Amino acid sequence: MLPEVKDILFATDMSPNSDHALRHALSIARAYGAKIHVLHVTEPLSQDAIVTLQMFLQDDDSRKKAIGDRHESVKRMLKDNQRAFLNSLPADEKDAYAAVGSVELVDGQPAEVILQRASELNCQLIVMSTHEHGTGHTFIGTVVKRVLRRSSIPTMIVPNTR
Repeated sequence: MLPEVKDILFATDMSPNSDHALRHALSIARAYGAKIHVLHVTEPLSQDAIVTLQMFLQDDDSRKKAIGDRHESVKRMLKDNQRAFLNSLPADEKDAYAAVGSVELVDGQPAEVILQRASELNCQLIVMSTHEHGTGHTFIGTVVKRVLRRSSIPTMIVPNTR
């Protein structure tokens, strides 16, 4: 029996190459009639960033607000990124974006969150992109390597085409 693809997890870092990878995900979704779940993961603040916040924002409520504002800012960036991507599609391809069933921002360790969400959403494929500067082993990126090493479902890595 040939595998079916009904749900695709597309992990984005909001780079131009991620947009290129999303085009591939849309093509696969169109071929299979699949849904795409767009995911961006923000890493937790580093210990240095937390110490800096504590130094400059003595008030606990102010620190919590700054962290909340960071999440909301990235959420707006993700929304703007997806809007710009849709606007960049040729008119005859805009309907392909209807395959995007969800766009979400999750805080956590990127590889772990990608694998967890792919499992929770019962995805049959993960699509990601390489870093901007190449496709060699050193340019794949830590997150992509971790996902590839631990994924139990097919994972498509789209190289930078520039």
